[in-house]
Amino acid sequence: MKLSFEVLEALDAIDRTGTFAEAAESLHRVPSSLSYLVQKLESDLDVVLFDRTGRRARLTHAGRVVVEDGRRLLHAAEQLEQRAQRIQEGWEAELRICIDEILPLEAFWPYVHAFYDLKMDTRLRLSREVLGGTWDALVTRRADLVVGAAGEPPHLPHLVARPLGSLKHVFVVAPDHPLADLPEPLGIETVTRYRGAVISDTSRELRPRSVATGSTQEFIAVPTLSAKLAAQCEGVAVGTIPECLAAAPIAEGRLVQKRVTGMREVTDCYLAWRDDETGRALQWWVEQLDQPDLIDRFIARI
Repeated sequence: MKLSFEVLEALDAIDRTGTFAEAAESLHRVPSSLSYLVQKLESDLDVVLFDRTGRRARLTHAGRVVVEDGRRLLHAAEQLEQRAQRIQEGWEAELRICIDEILPLEAFWPYVHAFYDLKMDTRLRLSREVLGGTWDALVTRRADLVVGAAGEPPHLPHLVARPLGSLKHVFVVAPDHPLADLPEPLGIETVTRYRGAVISDTSRELRPRSVATGSTQEFIAVPTLSAKLAAQCEGVAVGTIPECLAAAPIAEGRLVQKRVTGMREVTDCYLAWRDDETGRALQWWVEQLDQPDLIDRFIARI
């Protein structure tokens, strides 16, 4: 490599001050040392970096490219040094947070803003999983922290799971669906005669979970909760939807709520992580989210 951070710093200083002498003073060096660095680089690259016909040092076009790109390299090097120091202090280089599909992502952004305000250089990697896929992400180490994981936690050494509250579900159908006009409460045997809508479980190693479908019920599998809601509004299928998401379509007349005997009405949600791999960034997130009423807070922000 013919370029070094030393010569890039020299070029930056010369361009900012306009003269070799002032640049040398700002870098606490003698002018001859800067002249040597620049001349050697010009010789090594076979490129003229400065027009020396005037009293002030003016960059050539090639020199301007080297200086501007060099500044980006210097900034990246400075960030790398700071990141290394943060890691030494216990701040992770990257934190992977998996948010269950059942939770509204928009309620999560205020926490992201607050985290970035810390200016700790930890890179966030957010992901979404469905049903058992959220627990699976923690088991397979695709995530360091999972938020809103539904159902009972798996048996895993060093796993910490804290309840965040419960999410209420309602059974809804399109207003022109055959079930819309039947008297309530509906029986499970009646519901299972019609196609159900389910979100595909994203588990890779854990056994996939299926929610709110009978063993013989026909179903359509969709990738997201919004797709499930759309399928039910279209009358393609029936099923349960979080009450907070179904409220607007019900009020607009696009869905009709029906009571079903024996239907699961709530989902318990958890915050979970491994206590043997806890850095300062993960600790910060746990402190912010470890609230037994977090689900209610998320719903209130929709």
